[in-house]
Amino acid sequence: MGLRQYLVDEWRELARVNRSDRPWEMPVAAALANGLPIFFAASQGELGLGLAASLGGLVFLHLPATRLSHRMAWLMACAFGMTGSHALGLLGHLLPSLVVPLLVVITILVMMVCRFYAAPPPGGLFFVMAAAIGAYSPVHGRDGLVQVGAVALGSVLAVAIAFLYSLHILGRRSEPSPSPPLQTDFEVVVVESVVIGGFVGLSLLAAHALQLPRPYWVPVSCLAVIQGASLRAAWSKQLQRSLGTALGLLVFLAIAQVPLGPWGVAAMVTALALVIETLVVRHYGLATVFITPMAILLAEAAQGKAMDPRALMQARLIDSVLGAAIGVAGAACLHSPGFRRRVSALLRRLWPAQNAG
Repeated sequence: MGLRQYLVDEWRELARVNRSDRPWEMPVAAALANGLPIFFAASQGELGLGLAASLGGLVFLHLPATRLSHRMAWLMACAFGMTGSHALGLLGHLLPSLVVPLLVVITILVMMVCRFYAAPPPGGLFFVMAAAIGAYSPVHGRDGLVQVGAVALGSVLAVAIAFLYSLHILGRRSEPSPSPPLQTDFEVVVVESVVIGGFVGLSLLAAHALQLPRPYWVPVSCLAVIQGASLRAAWSKQLQRSLGTALGLLVFLAIAQVPLGPWGVAAMVTALALVIETLVVRHYGLATVFITPMAILLAEAAQGKAMDPRALMQARLIDSVLGAAIGVAGAACLHSPGFRRRVSALLRRLWPAQNAG
């Protein structure tokens, strides 16, 4: 009876659809932030740069529901963080042996900032994704610098779209939410960030040990799960992400049967972004069905005919399951009082200023 009730509760949690208070204009603006750079790049015959700029367009999703001055300050900081994360990730081409520690450091720094400023979802996910994609991007040398510039331009465009959207939406809603208070708790800002960064690095090490062909998605999947508010939330997100990814791969296979071309890729990314931002606050697993093909297009579509859909599907499924499993293990440690005490004691010995306080 206990097992049956457990399964019933799990199914109810997986099937639960939340109410959304998002105005319809928000998904439209997010889709424009992702799609416009690709349309412009397609007109210039530079699909790869358009996809990089679309990665920068994800900055729009960090727009908080606060007053205009706070929105723009936070979003411009996120634009800098997105560009910097991708640029640091590209350093992995120069120092391949340091890719894992580099991603660990980036994750820790990003999570510290997000924890300190109480950043709402998606938190540090897209910054780490930008760094991971950069670390395994096929570009080198001068092309890498151009790609960083494309991410920066995409981020700036996202900020501009967010500004226009905010002017419109704040004119209708006269009472924006107050700015979140700063989080100064050492346990939350430092200890949790270090634990999360450690498990993200562990997931990438596991991907290298298994010689996975596209290891960048493993740490992204790990972070998506481990940064949940609770162990229960992490487990639920792991289930939703695994099931959503499996279904999303079938959606990608259907998309891959159509010869899209640059303009088709631009239209598809725009449509997927619109659907994702409409669904994600209602049901994360259902949104993941469309997040999966969009992420594959952003990372792989520039290869054109060199992209093997079935190989990508297999690689992405393995990456997602592996990353999510390590993310759940990390969440269990993160929410274990004994584990936290040991990590906290170690970090306090390495943090003289904290001891002095």
